[in-house]
Amino acid sequence: MTTDELQARTDAVRALEAEFAELLNRVRRILTENAQRVSPGMMPGAYKVFTTIARRGPIAQSTLAELLVVDKGQLSRTVRELEGLELIRRDADPDDRRASILIATPLGLERLAAARAPQENSLIETLEEWSVPDIHSLTRLLHALTSGISPS
Repeated sequence: MTTDELQARTDAVRALEAEFAELLNRVRRILTENAQRVSPGMMPGAYKVFTTIARRGPIAQSTLAELLVVDKGQLSRTVRELEGLELIRRDADPDDRRASILIATPLGLERLAAARAPQENSLIETLEEWSVPDIHSLTRLLHALTSGISPS
């Protein structure tokens, strides 16, 4: 690779990194707003735990800790908080009575849907002018990037 090609690649990666930083800032803002709509005072971390339970549940608490790469003690405190808000319930694991299975409650799912409603169509509206092949291409490229594979 020539020096010019290397510089062009470096510049392109830096521009991509800057766009990712902007995207992450926007996502953080949305998560914070959604957490507040679910329950005033809820921290974004608790919202992430809750949405993961809602999306993947029923889920073992130990599996959730591994999935989110969080401290089990902190996760236990967050689970107790979510239980207290009646957003989730904890059931005994039928395979291991010492373990817990976490499930979003109907109230939790209802409040989550209401919290997400203001942004529900945001992505659809943002991509309204995009062609379907461009959307598929972005999806394919993001999957390759997050999976650490080369796009085909």
